[in-house]
Amino acid sequence: MTAIPPLTGLRGLVRNERDREAGTPARTGSTQACELCAEPLPAEHRHLLEVTDQRIRCSCQACGVLFDRKAAAGGRYRSVPRTRRRLPDLRIDDVLWAGLGVPVRLVFFVRHEPGGGAEPARTRAAPHGLPPAAAPVTAHYPSPLGVVTTPVDDEAWDRVVRANPVLAELDTEVTALLTHRGLDEHWVVGLDDCYRLTARVRHQWSGMTGGDEVWHVIEEFFTELRDGGRPTSGSASRT
Repeated sequence: MTAIPPLTGLRGLVRNERDREAGTPARTGSTQACELCAEPLPAEHRHLLEVTDQRIRCSCQACGVLFDRKAAAGGRYRSVPRTRRRLPDLRIDDVLWAGLGVPVRLVFFVRHEPGGGAEPARTRAAPHGLPPAAAPVTAHYPSPLGVVTTPVDDEAWDRVVRANPVLAELDTEVTALLTHRGLDEHWVVGLDDCYRLTARVRHQWSGMTGGDEVWHVIEEFFTELRDGGRPTSGSASRT
């Protein structure tokens, strides 16, 4: 189990969350540039996943469209989709949940490409992104230190998929199943949405257990999902 700091391409989210909590108007300017072509970026922009090191990178619209295809650049980069799909019929009972080995009620699951550089669980994590995949599916949850990552048992995940066949369609690497057991909510979202949520958790966390306020901002995030708007901290536009 490994704690990972915020992804380099999303460090601005922490600053945006501080502005949001302080009531500061959203910043209209941006000093960020596309990490592929150096095009200046607006405050809201797309993201790419560099598959080789599981690193999120900021992207202009043109580069985002270019890498919408998996085969582009030999599959090195993948556009993070602007997906937000609620799964109201998803069911993971206590037995299925226990098999996943996740000790928290807020978590996101990511499927990985078969043979996509899977490494033994002892592999050290990459410094600025998710660690190399140690299993076909990994579980990640926000913490005051960043994202805590752990492999998911193959058979346990297969049982969940058999109970919820829609999960077999989860796009590898760039989308996640975001689950809040306390609210009984399940969403398929782009990976960057998960890190927006992580930024909120890190900013609001207090004490040993996080405090009441951290759960308030988590519930606020899911309210925004239900309302169909981008979270106020968002760096990627919605279609």
